[in-house]
Amino acid sequence: MKPRLAYILPNFFTASSIFLGMLSITKASQGEFSIASWLIMIAMIFDGLDGRIARATKTMSNFGAEFDSLADIVAFGVAPAMLIFFFAGDDFGKFGFLVSALYVIFGALRLARFNSTLAISDPSVFIGLPIPAAASLVAMGVLFVLNYGYESYKVLFLAIMLLVGVLMVSHIRYPSPKKIKINHRFFYRLLVVLTIIASMLYIYSIEGLALLVLGYVLYGPIRASYYLIKKLLAS
Repeated sequence: MKPRLAYILPNFFTASSIFLGMLSITKASQGEFSIASWLIMIAMIFDGLDGRIARATKTMSNFGAEFDSLADIVAFGVAPAMLIFFFAGDDFGKFGFLVSALYVIFGALRLARFNSTLAISDPSVFIGLPIPAAASLVAMGVLFVLNYGYESYKVLFLAIMLLVGVLMVSHIRYPSPKKIKINHRFFYRLLVVLTIIASMLYIYSIEGLALLVLGYVLYGPIRASYYLIKKLLAS
């Protein structure tokens, strides 16, 4: 692979993530909420690929990191915010708009804090909920509601969006998938578990993905609560 092409490839995936985010906003404004939600989820795949390709080809750069953050604020900040606004927030007037706007602001603060720590070292854990995880929870929530016809509970999405916004700017720790080490003794067991999970996702894709995302989002507060209670009992 020629050096110039190697640098272009990860940035192409980053640009694709922006494109999918903009397309999601367009679809949400047209009332096609299911398509808009899946576009956000697909953007997550591109977001994961750009960094991995950059590391694999040794083409990481400050430009790529800044471009990735700008892409994240579009695909995982503005896109899910507009999805919720058109899906539920518009019915609540200024409050619905405020919730969507706060989500984007908190997402931007989260990315700015991440970039400042990234300049020092590659973090082994995320401080605060990563913005792609927050966006995926919003997208999967919409798909779940549409699949089961729970549109009357739309108001809950505003509460969920506020909650994930607060989690993004919190100091709650979340594991970084890049830093998870796999013990060779448990490799085959893990492979079996992943195969079972993949099979369940094939049959129950929306429910399975929603549970996986919800489990990751809840992991941080549950872990923080556990250590807080442990500390209080020890004192």
